Amino acid sequence: MTAISVFDFLQSNPRLFWATSFVLGLMVGSFLNVVILRLPHRLSREWRMQCAEFMANGEADPLVRPNDGERFGLLAPASQCPLCRHRIRPWENIPLLSYLLLRGRCSSCKARISPRYPAIELLTGVLSVIVVAHFGVSAAALAALILTWVLIALAGIDLDHQLLPDDLTLPALWLGLLLSLVPVFVPATAAIVGAAVGYLTLWSVYHLFRWLTGKQGMGYGDFKLLGMLGAWLGWQALPLIVVLASIVGAAVGITLIAGQGRHRDHAIPFGPFLAAAGWIYLLWGDKLLPTYLALAGLSR
Repeated sequence: MTAISVFDFLQSNPRLFWATSFVLGLMVGSFLNVVILRLPHRLSREWRMQCAEFMANGEADPLVRPNDGERFGLLAPASQCPLCRHRIRPWENIPLLSYLLLRGRCSSCKARISPRYPAIELLTGVLSVIVVAHFGVSAAALAALILTWVLIALAGIDLDHQLLPDDLTLPALWLGLLLSLVPVFVPATAAIVGAAVGYLTLWSVYHLFRWLTGKQGMGYGDFKLLGMLGAWLGWQALPLIVVLASIVGAAVGITLIAGQGRHRDHAIPFGPFLAAAGWIYLLWGDKLLPTYLALAGLSR
């Protein structure tokens, strides 16, 4: 079956296309769980090893010595139960289905498996279907899927570690700039300006806030994430993305302070709100932007 015939077949069978996208999303979501869990630890090991090289005595942490022979990455070692070290067998690692069949417990020690894992798989599957239903069978759908998956991984890592790894943001930024040459979403000029303005906007806010209060209001990863969204969606998207992220972030912060007694100085990662706002704009920005401009008094 040629690529053209596959394209026509999927176009004429949208429900099959959505179902396939859902299954693909579940599988990608399973991998995103690994990325969210392991990438920060891999980066931490690498950073500690690099720091050890600059120590005067040359001694490194025995857990991260370069010659310890232990591989630690996204693909190795194999997944295992964190309590009993039971190695997860292939039939125990089927996205969503295995969690249901195992009733959310390890098959060996019966320890409870975090519901977060199937939640991320389900979220990735559902968002994947929404994306392909919106864009149809097109290059834009494939690109939007990639951006969606990257945003899910970034949001999960930031929630856990208040970290937005360059390993994800920078390749995605460059991919957004390359796609603008086609263009897929926005032309190259809008993408280049969006990447620069996105980074410099939060960079300026960061330094102004630190100058006024002596505190750090956000991290450099937030600058790069907004620059990445600017590269994909253009500079025109940035004001609305920042407004949406700020409104949701403020609402969540107020809720945590009022409902859970969090101190107002308690750090709340901004990356998940930027990621959510960017994804919303990706799909519905053409409808939201005119409303935003009208409310801001900028429409003609």
